[in-house]
Amino acid sequence: MATYVMLMSFTDQGIKNVKDSPKRAEAFRQSAKRLGATVKELYWTLGQCDTVTIVDAPDEATMTALGLSLGTLGNVRTQTLRAFSEAEMTAIIGKMA
Repeated sequence: MATYVMLMSFTDQGIKNVKDSPKRAEAFRQSAKRLGATVKELYWTLGQCDTVTIVDAPDEATMTALGLSLGTLGNVRTQTLRAFSEAEMTAIIGKMA
């Protein structure tokens, strides 16, 4: 499984309905599960992003489908980053010429 960091910001619709945010988070966890991904952590944050989520997914296609599905609901805009563990980064550096 690959790890991804999703940075999310509320849209106007999302902030108007912010009280539903925990309920939407649970629906997001269920959507991820149906696609074969796992939401490892989900945090509401202060600052530039409103939430930060850590997701394990089998591949980029699955993660893209999850992000697009979330986006169609209209409550958040997302930015997704591929994250590498220390062991993964060590292996990557080991491949360098």
